[in-house]
Amino acid sequence: MKNCIYCFITFFTVGSLQSQTPPVNKNSTKEAQRLLNYIYTLGDRILTGQHSYNENPSSFYNVATEITGEEPAVWGTDFYWNRNQNPGDRIVEEAIKKHANGNIITLMWHVGRPHDTPPFTWRESVQGEISEKDWQALLTPGTSLHKRWEEQVDQIALPLKELQRKGIPVLWRPYHEMNGVWFWWGNKKGDNGFKKLWIQLYDRMVNVHHLDNLIWVWNANGPRDIPGDEAYDYLDFFPGHDYVDILATDVYHGDYEQKDYEQLVKLAQGKPVALGEVGKLPNRTILNSQPKWSWFMVWSNWITTANTPENVKDIYEYTKTISKNDIDISN
Repeated sequence: MKNCIYCFITFFTVGSLQSQTPPVNKNSTKEAQRLLNYIYTLGDRILTGQHSYNENPSSFYNVATEITGEEPAVWGTDFYWNRNQNPGDRIVEEAIKKHANGNIITLMWHVGRPHDTPPFTWRESVQGEISEKDWQALLTPGTSLHKRWEEQVDQIALPLKELQRKGIPVLWRPYHEMNGVWFWWGNKKGDNGFKKLWIQLYDRMVNVHHLDNLIWVWNANGPRDIPGDEAYDYLDFFPGHDYVDILATDVYHGDYEQKDYEQLVKLAQGKPVALGEVGKLPNRTILNSQPKWSWFMVWSNWITTANTPENVKDIYEYTKTISKNDIDISN
């Protein structure tokens, strides 16, 4: 285990203070404020993280631990409902355990189209098409499609409220990779595009459901020009600093482009940036040239399919990475 004295002192020195930029939700819980404060203190250090599928929400977290001898600092899973049973209770149970263990919690939401009824199919629903007419109806209060969307949000609010009651802050990154072409909410540019959907979600979760334990992570995909698999410029999909606490991006094939990193840092205007999902881990050279990443989270089985045990260990042993036992955010 790396020396954690610096992390411990830094956290408790700033834990009761306002973050450099306060949470966008002015009613944020003290736990959410404290976590955001902590992320602001990281400087050029980076938190380790691992995603697991909600069917077995610790499986790949445990694989990362077995490979490295260190538990990841950030634990993540997904509210994707692709089985007959709603995964919410299972996710809450595991999040409570992981929080008690000292982990930072990040949750995401592969949600099907509002037209559809769960459980959601992947190709037909999560990656399904939505017409421009239906998109506009979705964004228009009072329409039947907007009401179905509200029902989706109301349902996902329930487990998040349970975590709030337990005092657990969440790095919340819904509708991710919105600048790509593969999800129904993706590639919707302009003020009546994705930006409006994000603000609509924020408003319902914060002002209707009073979910004050969420740190809002806007999570795009690394820009790319692969025909039929494009991801476009970040700026076309960014809803504004009034609705985003942290800006993140996903990088799967080791293409940690310096220009993309610098573009995201510029767009962040001093707010934290993170690697919301990665396949192949960044190496030490990349982290030295891109020092502002707050955390990385390896996507499930990619910890073994895209990485060797040696390169995983190398990053976990790097002096600038922070594993679970190097921090304490439980107080």
